[in-house]
Amino acid sequence: MKTNPFLLTDYYKVGHVFQYPANTTLVYSNLTPRKSRFDDIDEMVFFGLQYFIKEYLIDYFDNNFFKQPKEKVMAEYRRRIKTSLGADLPTYEHLGKLHDLGYLPIEIKALPEGSKVPMRVPCLTIVNTLPEFYWITNFLETILSAVIWQPCTSATIAYEYRRILNRYAEETGVPMDFVQWQGHDFSFRGMSSLESAVISGMGHLLSFAGTDTIPAIDALEQYYHADADKELIGGSVAATEHSVMCSGSKDGELATFRRLITEVYPNGIVSIVSDTWDLWKVCTEYLQALKETVLQREGKVVIRPDSGDPVKIICGDPEGKTEPERKGVVELLWDVFGGTVTAKGYKLLDGHIGAIYGDSINLERARAICEGLKQKGFASQVVFGIGSYTYQYNTRDSFGMAMKATYVEVKGEGREIFKNPVTDDGTKQSATGLLQVKKKNGKYALIDKVSKKEEQDSELKTIYKNGKLLKEYTLAGVRKTILDS
Repeated sequence: MKTNPFLLTDYYKVGHVFQYPANTTLVYSNLTPRKSRFDDIDEMVFFGLQYFIKEYLIDYFDNNFFKQPKEKVMAEYRRRIKTSLGADLPTYEHLGKLHDLGYLPIEIKALPEGSKVPMRVPCLTIVNTLPEFYWITNFLETILSAVIWQPCTSATIAYEYRRILNRYAEETGVPMDFVQWQGHDFSFRGMSSLESAVISGMGHLLSFAGTDTIPAIDALEQYYHADADKELIGGSVAATEHSVMCSGSKDGELATFRRLITEVYPNGIVSIVSDTWDLWKVCTEYLQALKETVLQREGKVVIRPDSGDPVKIICGDPEGKTEPERKGVVELLWDVFGGTVTAKGYKLLDGHIGAIYGDSINLERARAICEGLKQKGFASQVVFGIGSYTYQYNTRDSFGMAMKATYVEVKGEGREIFKNPVTDDGTKQSATGLLQVKKKNGKYALIDKVSKKEEQDSELKTIYKNGKLLKEYTLAGVRKTILDS
C-alpha cells in the first residue's frame, strides 16, 4: 500500500501537534526494550533500523510525500482526517511547512546493529533538529515501533537457538561449521505478511545460513550491502513435500524414494518428507532396502518427519507401543547406517544420512531434543526447521518495546519528563531526561538525567540526520557483532 506517510499512524497522533505546551521547541524520545517474556533471555538483539530508515524514512517519505505535489498530499491528508474524525484539524500548516522543507528534520542515534541490549537500556534515541518541527519526534512512533519490534525479536530468538546449538555441538563434538545450517527458517508461509516474513527472515540470517525464505536474502542485499556472489547470505537444499510423495502413491513410496535419490537428485543433499503414511516403515524397511544406494551416493539423504511430538519422534518414546517408536528416528538411522564416534564420545550418523524436524519447533523443544539425544549417547546432529511457531507467536510485548519521550524544551527551558504509573508493576516506568548509554563490565548500561554534553558522549551514535543516512552496516558486520559480543 502506498499512501501519504503521515497517515501511517494512530489517529490520536494527528492532534498532538496542538496539545504540547505553547512554545515547545524540542521533543527527545527513545526506543527501549522494557521486559523480556522469555525466562532465559535478558538481552535483546537490536536489528532492523537500517531497513526502516532506507525503506520508510528515505524512500517512502520521499516518494509519497516530499516528491509529490504539495496540493495533492495536503488534500489527501485533509480528506482522510475530515471523513474519519468528522471535522478538520485546527490547521494543516505544520504539514505544509514540512513539505516546503523537503526532508525529515530529525536525528536518530542508535547502538550498533547486532548489539545485545539489556532490558531497560535504550537502543535508539530520536529528536527533532528544527524547533518548529517538535511534533515529528513522537509522530513517528507508530510506524517506527511497528516495523522495528519484529526484526529485533526474531534476531534475538534466532541467536538463542544458536547459543543452544553451539553449546550442544561443543559438548557432543559436532563440527561447529555444521551449526550455521542447523537452524533453518521455515516460517515464510505462517507469517502475518510478506514484510513480516522478510524482516523476521533477515533477523534469522544473522545467526544462521539456512533459510527457505528467499526474499530475506534479497532484502539483505538491498538494505545491508550483502552480496551472494561474494559471501554466504543464506541457502537451502532440494526438498520434497507431501503432494510429491502422495502422487507417487502409498504402494509406490519406496519407488519414489529410489527415483528421487538416483534419478532426480543423484548427488547432493535432498530432504525427503517421510511421514506421509508410515514414518517407522520408512526408517526400518525402506531405508534398509536403500542402504547401499544411499551409502554409495555422493551427498546426503535427509529424512524429514513432519508430525507428532518432535521430542519423541526424534529421540524416541520410552512408552511407545513399538520398538521404532521407542527408539526414535536418530537411533533408527544409526541402526541402518551406523556412523562414527566423536572426540567427545557421542555417536554421529554416517555423512550420507541425516534428519530434520520442522513442525512446531520452539526453543524448549530444541533444547529437549538436543538433551534427549545427548542422554542417549548421540551427538547434536538434527537440523531444526524453525517456523512461524517460533517467529510468528510474538508481539511487541515479547520484549516490551516502547518509545517514550523523556526530555522536552518549552520556552527555551529543558524539562526532564518521565512516566511511572502508580497502577503498574514498574515495567512501564520510563527513564528521565537526556540519556547516555555506556558499557559497564562488557554490557550496555543506561545513565539518565545527564547533561547535553554527557548525552553526546554515549554509545548511541548518530545514524540518521535531516533526511540522510550517515552510517551504514553490512550483513557481515552485523553478524560479527552479534556472534562475537
